[in-house]
Amino acid sequence: MESAETQIRFGILGCAEIAKKLSRAITLAPNAALYAVASRSSDKAKAFAAANGFPPSAKAYGSYEALLDDPDVDVVYVPLPTSLHRQWAVKAAEKKKHVLLEKPVALNAAELEEILAACESNGVQFMDSTMWMHHPRTAVMKELLDDSERFGELKIHSTFTFAGGPDFLTNNIRVSPDLDALGALGDVGWYCIRSILWAASYHLPQTAVASRNPVLNDAGVILSCGASLYWPDGKVCWIFCDLNLNILFLCWCLLLL
Repeated sequence: MESAETQIRFGILGCAEIAKKLSRAITLAPNAALYAVASRSSDKAKAFAAANGFPPSAKAYGSYEALLDDPDVDVVYVPLPTSLHRQWAVKAAEKKKHVLLEKPVALNAAELEEILAACESNGVQFMDSTMWMHHPRTAVMKELLDDSERFGELKIHSTFTFAGGPDFLTNNIRVSPDLDALGALGDVGWYCIRSILWAASYHLPQTAVASRNPVLNDAGVILSCGASLYWPDGKVCWIFCDLNLNILFLCWCLLLL
């Protein structure tokens, strides 16, 4: 683990929209530096670096492999489509780069296990980019939730929706089976599931029952879905996520019994 005084040099694979926000976060961090970005063309990488506050000394590569071959890159941030996460996270780990992986981290548990095994065997750190999990307020909230005398047993409703609109629902990578086949479940449902598992101290439910009639697009990608989760101790939680509903919020409604 690097000390707080060490400048951690970040390389970014791809020019995704979310990478613009993370670039700003890296710039603001006192011990991190935007060192390199890679795209499938060097011109696109250079334009991304210029538009997002990269220092003049930053490298702009025309291939992902070139960035991974740079010995001065300490950490690789991977905001690529989910279908590419396993491939490039494993390659980054094999190049002895720490891995910051955008959510959802993989298409399934088997792919995640492969990523984690690559990181462990190569002595590098893995972290997923679920930002709220790393905020100080999250730790305080967990202390409150664990106070059973204050809250008693909890029932948790976790909902995340937004109205993607016609262009989003037609052209965005998150509705493409070849790029982000998990659709709403992976993009916004990830937060719903993560918040419930966090509140439940990562004890897995015994049973998960999907709601009937999820909404799918013509390619079979989930646009809207829900589920009920049941634990052996009687705890019940619900999730709902939607890519085309005109509500924008992530909330936990904690109902006292």
